[in-house]
Amino acid sequence: MIELTRVKHPKIEENIYPVFLSDETMKARKDAILNRMKENDLDSIVVWADLEHGNNFEYLVGFLPRFEEALLVLHKDGTAEIVLGNENLNKASKSRIPVTPVHMPHFSLPNQPMKTDKSVSEILEQCNLSQDKKIGLVGWKNFTSKYDENSELFDLPAFIVEALKKNLPDTQFVNATFIFIGENGARCTNNANEFAHYEFGAALAGNCMLKAMDKLDVGVSEMEVADELDVGGQTHSVVTIMAAGARFEKANMYPTNKKIKLADPLSITTGFKGGLQSRGGYAVHDESELPENLKGYLDAVAKPYFNAVVHWLENIHIGMKGRELYDSIENVLPKEKYGWTLNPGHLCADEEWLSSPVYPESEEVLKSGMLFQIDIIPSVSGFGGISCESGVMIADKELRDSIASEYPEIWNRIVKRQEYMRNELGIQISDEILPTSMATAYCKPWLLNKEMAFKSVE
Repeated sequence: MIELTRVKHPKIEENIYPVFLSDETMKARKDAILNRMKENDLDSIVVWADLEHGNNFEYLVGFLPRFEEALLVLHKDGTAEIVLGNENLNKASKSRIPVTPVHMPHFSLPNQPMKTDKSVSEILEQCNLSQDKKIGLVGWKNFTSKYDENSELFDLPAFIVEALKKNLPDTQFVNATFIFIGENGARCTNNANEFAHYEFGAALAGNCMLKAMDKLDVGVSEMEVADELDVGGQTHSVVTIMAAGARFEKANMYPTNKKIKLADPLSITTGFKGGLQSRGGYAVHDESELPENLKGYLDAVAKPYFNAVVHWLENIHIGMKGRELYDSIENVLPKEKYGWTLNPGHLCADEEWLSSPVYPESEEVLKSGMLFQIDIIPSVSGFGGISCESGVMIADKELRDSIASEYPEIWNRIVKRQEYMRNELGIQISDEILPTSMATAYCKPWLLNKEMAFKSVE
């Protein structure tokens, strides 16, 4: 049963600091990609990046190309070229794997100097691809259409693909994003160092959300609440949302000076590398402050949703197939009745949505080291939404022991989060479930009430 009751407020976590990826981790990443290239007979891969779609590139080189675009060309022998514009060329020396820089001013900002006498095709000839028979092109999407030849869909700019094909008319080009993401993708699991690296951002997002919820009140503006959704100059992995009442007025997607009114539906979202936090509910202290037509909200939307979150957390486990998790959520929260349309859970990493093994008929096996967002979005006609989207990692004993031994302060946070979820929220998670913040599964449908939250009770 789900009860709305007094729940001890999660504590803001202190002393949260960045953890760098180690040289050993970066070598393991490169080796993982090279092994998958070998398994798929790829002579090279060409990895595209821009600021929003650069995380496969970042996985190997360690940085994003900021406001420009870039390519990484990785050969099966482990050598690599990095193709950069004017203002990122000096970053080649910062790459976490050895690379040879190639200057392509075409990647620079509009009207910057084009100091080259070479065409795009001629610049790409410097990337040592002339003898390759099969090259993988890596954008950011692993296409899964049932009606297209997915290996022939490329989400790199046409001028790059056309230049490569012009240079190499006899070479086979395939979409190779699958070696990074999707089933058996190298990026879908994390070691202890990677978890510590990503836990930093997830924990910050949890703190931000708890502070933002505490600031909610009638007469407070969206922007005032949104001040709590930024921290430490960290780059967001998602558009920051703080919306009261109607959303997207005049196509605006960002917080404004609009003041919160009693009974407004509220939406709040923030996220950094490693995790996102999202909340939805109403700006009331209790049901009596809702209009008459909304007074069935708890039973119609909010309680069934939280029950599904509890079910998700108590049933997910290493070794289960994605379809099993999908079907279990369909059983407790039928999509036909509750209107959810996306995957009930997905992976995250540097980006907010990496890929998802959770979909109908999925044979993908959930593995130790997968970093998940609990992302179930009900949509019931006549009512506002509800959300407590947050993150966990599933980890076997070996990985848990590694985290505890290498990062004892982080492990101490994990233990406290597990205890809070079990004792205060009534969610009996297994030891495999590592919450990535104190806000995980903390759900308040009445967002002005500072004491009441959902709890699972027997």
